[in-house]
Amino acid sequence: MSGWNFADVWEEIARVQPDKLAIACGETERTWSEFSSRADRLGSGLADRGVVAEARVAQYLHNGPEYLESLFACFKFSFVPVNTNYRYVADELRYLWSDADVEAVIFHGTFAGTIASLRPNLPSIRLWVWVDDSSGPCPEWAVPYETLVSDSAAPTPDSFRHRSGDDLYLLYTGGTTGTPKGVMWRQDDLFVVLNRTALVRYPEDAGAESIEATLRERGEHFGRVLPAAPLMHGTAAFSAFGMLSAGGAVILCEGTKFDPVELLDTLARHHCTDVAIVGDAFARPLLDALDAEPGRRDLSALVVMLSSGVMWSAPVKDGLIGHLPNLLCVDTLGSSEAVGLARSISSSRGTASTAGFKLGSDARVIREDGNSIEPGSGEVGLVAIAGRGPIGYLGDPEKSARTFREIDGMRWTTPGDHATVDTDGTVRLLGRGSGCINTGGEKVFPEEVEEVLKLHSDVIDSVVVGVPNVRFGESVAGFVQLVEGSAVDVESLIEFCRSRLAAYKVPRRLELVADIGRAANGKVDQARWKMQAGQSFAK
Repeated sequence: MSGWNFADVWEEIARVQPDKLAIACGETERTWSEFSSRADRLGSGLADRGVVAEARVAQYLHNGPEYLESLFACFKFSFVPVNTNYRYVADELRYLWSDADVEAVIFHGTFAGTIASLRPNLPSIRLWVWVDDSSGPCPEWAVPYETLVSDSAAPTPDSFRHRSGDDLYLLYTGGTTGTPKGVMWRQDDLFVVLNRTALVRYPEDAGAESIEATLRERGEHFGRVLPAAPLMHGTAAFSAFGMLSAGGAVILCEGTKFDPVELLDTLARHHCTDVAIVGDAFARPLLDALDAEPGRRDLSALVVMLSSGVMWSAPVKDGLIGHLPNLLCVDTLGSSEAVGLARSISSSRGTASTAGFKLGSDARVIREDGNSIEPGSGEVGLVAIAGRGPIGYLGDPEKSARTFREIDGMRWTTPGDHATVDTDGTVRLLGRGSGCINTGGEKVFPEEVEEVLKLHSDVIDSVVVGVPNVRFGESVAGFVQLVEGSAVDVESLIEFCRSRLAAYKVPRRLELVADIGRAANGKVDQARWKMQAGQSFAK
């Protein structure tokens, strides 16, 4: 099998419109010609230092031009990019890069200290590429990113001989998989899936030769998307992929932390047409900023606000549309494993209900046996989508078989979203997995946090649950059983977790209890503790 490859598409776009804007971040702007040529030289520099086709290259980066340039370089040279959650602590990074068999890491300078402690335990990583972010000098064990770009020769056509639609895009996700797992997308499959809902759509059975004619047909209408979330996540990455493949531009905020004022100012400055957010975690602060200074900015170019991955409540959508009457709030149900499961669209003509979606043409809600749920029955099922999808999870055939299954002779992806179906076909999303906590779009498995708590010498047992949070959808909370006579307090337990877990996984609230009360089979009554959390931590 072969087919579409993102590098083929983006190179052709650069040839057709070399002087159009491709990337902007602060004062840095890259035309399509610059975007492609810098990726060429970066890829050559990596290849000159021993990175070969199919080698895994980790991107340990905040949002910035270097993220997209290094991604393009990987696609050009058939390297496999590995997204890296920069919130991970040392043990999590070690697991991820070992699991992915990473050979090179491109990192922002602010992460140099964390990497320095890891390097002795990661002998398979042969190359460290430092991106200057004014946080300090380049370590002696790394090579500067700009040195690779400036000192490397342009590639020859032979450099790209391995390129095909079978090249992988490896997207690591927590999802419902417990420890992070690499979702393996063939580029041909991912491109076609994204192309079906893109601003500019190419004939699926054509190839790069159709790009010029399609772009000429479109005329001078160029989209600009601002991915508000980190590009290390699928929601932001897929929105960037879609806009670049349509010949548009990706606009990025300079700040490394979400700032609603900066985001709105950037949208206005660059006349963005699209913005990708993550539910109420982003939408509520944006609405607050608009309420605080109504009419301050010209956001008339903004047409689409797209969200995926966490609850986006109807009242917040209404508030945003009140400020921006032409805005379409596109709320999508999808995941790293499944794109286009369902969506709802709210506009000045009407607002969809919270967590209510219409299934895509290839999606349905099924029982474990593969049969569809009867609309209006109230029965809970799994949302599934047929057709093109990932080829599986890296190194986990058992989990792959559970998520990517054959039903009635077709391949279906069931990423773990549970839902019911109303009589009119509206899908009511209930949640993902059994107990998986979704906090601001980040997935937290209770078992992982519980195990860290139990590493503390004074902790006998623990149980962790998600509790409602106005901004983030859910926050992490838990109950802890201590050894008799322990003087440990809640704040010291939370601090203990901070040194071992990414910040979003650390419990916001803990309560000390006399007994967790596990059953004889070792299981805990999750429903009981969920109810208790509602009483103890309600605000």
